[in-house]
Parts: sequence; structure tokens; C-alpha cells
Amino acid sequence: MMIKFLGAAGTVTGSSYVLTSGSGQSILIDLGMFQGPEAEDKLNYEPYDYDPSNLTGAILTHAHLDHCGRLPILSSKGYSGDIWMTAPTRDLTEISLLDSAKIAKQDGKPFLYNKEGAEKTIGQFKTTEYRKPVTIGDFTVTFRDAGHILGSASVEIIDKNPNSGIRKIVFSGDLGNTPEDLLMETELINEADAVVMESTYGDKLHPKSDPSYDIRKEINAIEISGGALLIPSFSLDRTQEILHMIMHLKKDRKVLAETPVYMDGPMAQKATAVYNKYSPIFNSHIQSEFKNGNPFDFPGLTVIPGWEESQALHSQNGPKVIVAGSGMMVGGRIVGHAAFYLPIASTRLFIVGYQGVETLGRSLQEGDKQVVINGIKTTVNATVGSTRSMSSHADQGQLMSWLKHIKDVKKVFITHGEDISRTALSKKITADLGIKDIGLPILNQEIEF
Repeated sequence: MMIKFLGAAGTVTGSSYVLTSGSGQSILIDLGMFQGPEAEDKLNYEPYDYDPSNLTGAILTHAHLDHCGRLPILSSKGYSGDIWMTAPTRDLTEISLLDSAKIAKQDGKPFLYNKEGAEKTIGQFKTTEYRKPVTIGDFTVTFRDAGHILGSASVEIIDKNPNSGIRKIVFSGDLGNTPEDLLMETELINEADAVVMESTYGDKLHPKSDPSYDIRKEINAIEISGGALLIPSFSLDRTQEILHMIMHLKKDRKVLAETPVYMDGPMAQKATAVYNKYSPIFNSHIQSEFKNGNPFDFPGLTVIPGWEESQALHSQNGPKVIVAGSGMMVGGRIVGHAAFYLPIASTRLFIVGYQGVETLGRSLQEGDKQVVINGIKTTVNATVGSTRSMSSHADQGQLMSWLKHIKDVKKVFITHGEDISRTALSKKITADLGIKDIGLPILNQEIEF
């Protein structure tokens, strides 16, 4: 058996791996987009170091662009087979790919695929359920609930070929910050010979603060000042989590019922509709709320459909909460709101997710008082706050608990993390679990078991 690391090897984005059986059959796990600094973004346009026409099959762990964003290049390079995933991942990935193609066209940047290319790839999607094995050539693949976003999965892959020394390998995908407000807890896996695991927060522990309390304080502040609260938010999972928290805050009268909340973005609107479609996948708390209504809706919530309606918010006086993408403030409607509201002292900006290097969100999080938005220098007079307790990724302790449960592990590959977090997690695994055969692969490296 061999594995080739075609992304997320020393970076947090671009996840992609090809696993080859002792028989020579190969299966793809994820084909994500590189996101972040210019040097990393350029990797999207480098030749893909594998011939997709040789693939026996492909699987997708979840719908975030750093895992699915390059999938449409498969068909352009000769792959016409199935791409397996869970049903929620199928629906959310369709939204993500079509939105990515649309944004690339609008920005006038070089793009990897157009709408037609995305639609062709979507036609190759096949769905399966958690814990229901799928046979793909020499491989048996089982999806387990990763608890990261709706439909996210870790995958167990068994190589049925007797010539493969390593017979069972697990790919963690992105593991959730479990227990989480909306989703089931991350599902544990009993045994494996080898593990490929993410390490986004491999060197950190999440704070134990209550994000609902933090959001309450932010809303209460603008209710007094009459300002705007901007919350840059990823359309998948984070927006739905925020809406659910605000729903409870209003229901419990911890914020004013009349305070308007705007969900600004078509992608978030579509994603929320998908979340409403799959109530049985949520935890028991959310499932019970679905019986009494929509856990992502409440009095005072307005969905903003178009750009003109989004800009019209700037002429509305009084307190308001605007939840808009993108989560790192590198595009989307949050950028227009930032340009208008950040110079106003009564504005509050509350950052609820990871901010990549060289992004507007990272600059604001680090306290910059002068930023460039759409080529224009903007003075920041707004109050900027943030929380790390809403991360959808497991921290070091959760990663260790997940790995510790897997018995008979002979080898671990640490991916999907910066080198500082990968190194810290590697040392922790050896010290606590006694596993010494740990790899920190580099881009395009191929390793034979």
C-alpha cells in the first residue's frame, strides 16, 4: 500500500490524498482548495501531481472548500467515476462549488472551473449513510460522523488485497469541537493499522468560555449604543450555530426581541435550508427543537437576498446585528459592511472563527487601526472582539482522546496543520500514547508502507 499527500501537508488547506492498494488500485480522499497567503493560493494552479484517470474511486469527507474546492478538475483530467459522500455533504458541496465558480467569474481571477464544470462534477456524486460500508474496487469504505459540520465524516478504509501489509487505514477528515451545540458528538473508531489525522489546533486547547454569553454581551452593547454589530461568519455551520444561539437569547429575553438581526448572504440562506432538511442528524437537543419549529429562525430575523438590499442596511438607523460571509473577511458582503461601519465608533466587530494569515480578519483581530479594504485605506474606530470557543475543529486534547480510542495503531501521519501544530501534536502522541512511527509529510510526498 502507498499513500500520496497532495495537499494539507504542512498547510491547513488543500486536503487531498491518494491511497493505492497492493493491487495497484487507487482511491482519492478529498480534493480541496488551497486558501490563504498568495504563495499558498498559487498552489491551486500548479499541475496536480497525479493522473486522476487512474483512480478506481473517490470519496469526500465534507463540504468545506479546503476539502472539496478542486473536485471539478477530476473530470477535466479524465476521471468519470463516482465520488462518494454523505447526503448532507452532497447538498452542501453543490452549494459550495457553484458559489466558488460564481465568485471566480465575478472577481475576474483565473479560475479552476466554471459553472458547467462544477455541474458535471456534481453529477458524479453518490451518497451513502454513516456506518454503512461501501465497496470501491479493492477497498471497503465506511463513513463515521466527525462532528465537524453537517454531514462531515471520518473514513475507515480497508484494503481487501492480501498483498497490502497495512490493511486498515483511517482518515480523520476534520474532527469537531465535540460536544457541539448542533451536531452529534464525534464518533469514535475502534481499531486501525494506520491513521491520517488533522492537526489544525494540534498545539492548543480551546478556552472554556460560553460563546452564547459572549454574543449576548456584544448584542447588549449595541442595544445601548445604537450601533451595528458585524459578525463575519462561514456560511456552513457557523452561521447556523450563531442563529441558533441568538434564537435562544431572544427566547430567554437576554437580548431585546425587537433588535433586528440580518442574515446577509445567499449561500448562508441556501445552507440553512439544507440544515433544516436533515434534522435526524443533529443532536437530541436540536431534534426536539425541530418538533416545535425552526431552530434557526426567530422574531426579528431578516434574510437579505440581494446586494442592493445589503447596501440598504447602511441607511437604517438604530442597533442591528449583521451576520455575513466570508468568515475571514476576504470577500463576500461582510467586506462592504466593514468598509462602511468600521470607521464608526459605535460599531462592534465580533470574530467567531479562525482567521488565516494575510486576511483582513486576521489584521483586525491583531488590532490594526488602519486596514485596506477594496484598495482603500480605512480607519478602524470600531471595537473589535473575538472568541476561540466557537471553533469547529478539535483541540489538542480532543485530538488525543480520539486517537487514543483507536487500538493497534502502528503508524500516524499528521496533516492539515501548520508545522508548529503538527510538531507539537507529534511529540504529545509519542509521550502519551507511545507511538513513535509518526510522519509529517510534505506536499506531493509518496510513502510506501
